[in-house]
Amino acid sequence: MVPAHNEEKLLGKVFETMPKYVDAIYVVNDGSSDGTSKVIEEHSKRDPRISSVHHEHNHGVGASIFDGYKMALENGMDVAAVMAGDGQMDPSQLSKLLDPVIDGEADYSKGNRLPKRELRKKMPKTRIIGNSILSLLTKISSGYWNVLDPQNGYTAASRDVLEKLDLEGIYPSYGCPNDVLIKLNIYNFTVKDIWMPSVYGSEKSGIRMYKYVPKVSWLLLKGFFWRLWEKYVIMDFHPLIFFYVLGLILFPVGFLIGMIIIYYRVFFGSITLSTVVLAALLIISGMQMLLFAMLFDSQSYRG
Repeated sequence: MVPAHNEEKLLGKVFETMPKYVDAIYVVNDGSSDGTSKVIEEHSKRDPRISSVHHEHNHGVGASIFDGYKMALENGMDVAAVMAGDGQMDPSQLSKLLDPVIDGEADYSKGNRLPKRELRKKMPKTRIIGNSILSLLTKISSGYWNVLDPQNGYTAASRDVLEKLDLEGIYPSYGCPNDVLIKLNIYNFTVKDIWMPSVYGSEKSGIRMYKYVPKVSWLLLKGFFWRLWEKYVIMDFHPLIFFYVLGLILFPVGFLIGMIIIYYRVFFGSITLSTVVLAALLIISGMQMLLFAMLFDSQSYRG
């Protein structure tokens, strides 16, 4: 799948460098206002693998990937990979993504540019900081404690994944990779990180980290509670839900009492020892409950 929005300058190179072992190329022109349509038309004449869907308006990268996945399912594809039209995904790395899915080692593989300095050296520092923050939040939200770089959209998914996921429910914008991970965990799909270098060239990203991080963080918070409900209540009840509930009650209450104690100590100068002990017990107990819940959550993943 090749989602493309105003990529007339780079899309042609993506088509030209696409490995020959790729059976089909599904390009989704997501409401482009430049010459993207013309580039698709020209290359379609030379490469019979290319077929396209055109959105009249910009729906978002997640919505474009959904259309690509839908086309892959309809055409009986066994593995579906995403290679964006902005040239940031090195086609020479595609086989590394495909191999674990083809060999049955993973249901879903994704790129990871963070583990080594030489892999992330081309990433802007703001991207590295924002990505690191979202990596931690995505680990908690998705339950995949073994993955990093959740913003990396260079992925490969098995047909089983495409058949079971609620494709229409995929988040339509840039938080799509995070949202997919949350959904994958419900079915205990195996996810594997593939180390690969970052690629940045003349393209201009539409992501603004100061807006993007808070927006995706809110998505992850909602996804976290949705996943707990679906996986540990609806599909298969697990006692870790009690640890999460107690932890999410005790810790905030203890923290609030602690703030009130500090306020009284600063402005009135007198507090009782029992109140301090109560706040400390609530905070400590809440943290323990949350840590136990996260431990059980990570162990419940049978990938």
